[in-house]
Amino acid sequence: MFAAERRQLILEMVRANGAVSLRELARVVQTSEVTVRRDVRALEAEGLLDRRHGGAVLPGGFTRESGFPQKSHLATAEKTAIADLAANFVEEGEAIVVGAGTTTQELARRLARVPGLTVVTNSLLVAQALAHANRVEVVMTGGTLRGSNYALVGSGAEQSLHGLRVSRAFLSGSGLTAERGLSTSNMLSASVDRALVQAAAEVVVLADHTKLGTDTMFQTVPTDLITRLVTDEPPAHDDRAGTELQALADQGVQIAVAGGQGGATGAAGSGGDAVPARQQRRDVPLPGPRRQVPGGGNGGLRSHSVLGEQGPAAERARVADLRRR
Repeated sequence: MFAAERRQLILEMVRANGAVSLRELARVVQTSEVTVRRDVRALEAEGLLDRRHGGAVLPGGFTRESGFPQKSHLATAEKTAIADLAANFVEEGEAIVVGAGTTTQELARRLARVPGLTVVTNSLLVAQALAHANRVEVVMTGGTLRGSNYALVGSGAEQSLHGLRVSRAFLSGSGLTAERGLSTSNMLSASVDRALVQAAAEVVVLADHTKLGTDTMFQTVPTDLITRLVTDEPPAHDDRAGTELQALADQGVQIAVAGGQGGATGAAGSGGDAVPARQQRRDVPLPGPRRQVPGGGNGGLRSHSVLGEQGPAAERARVADLRRR
């Protein structure tokens, strides 16, 4: 394929999806990531797209939301690894909320094996993944169906969450930055995600490395409300993602990193040790008011890490190690 043909195809993919990783672009145009990166740089110079850590997005600073068919084929290996690791943070008999998204759908498939679990969700895809799990109770919100991501949104969904209290919320989104937190491109989805956050004692964000450093229109979870980020290991050349991880860790977010081949490599705060087995982790307190951390400054809400008690210093060391690779 000639360079002009490659660049036209790259441009069409970005316009169709809003954001595409270099890995996916290289796979589609059947060339190396080095060549694709050169093409993306040339298209950016023409003002046709913007480069992002490990990928390309529509020009203008904010990415638009792509539909489920496009999202389901992006970063599939990374989403699988993230879901495998995130499932370790769910306890038997726990009550949780799970938001809409292709990564949370992957998580739901793994939660089907957790006995006594109660899952509250506004996602038809999450509910479908758990529909035949005999030991899991699924509670769906009300609301209006948003077909692009198979999620229930609107005042009905938000009102059904009032008075709800669970231990954890698992959410995804379109972008994540240390400055602004988790964000999405749709106002209705953002509003429901904020209601899900209010129902939970802890917030766990699931985001692959292509979303790190990306900002979208509507904030869903400010950084000081994010307890933990579960992500994959950024490529060695992706300095932007590594920098964003460091900034998130500096603000007290616990970083759990899944291995590049789908396995868990460890988490910030654990000194790089593998995630402990389920029975080795401490029990999660019964749902109740969010705990304030003394000296939090801005009233940020935090809980102690289930992966270790070594604190932010160890988290920063782990993230710094990732950036050196």
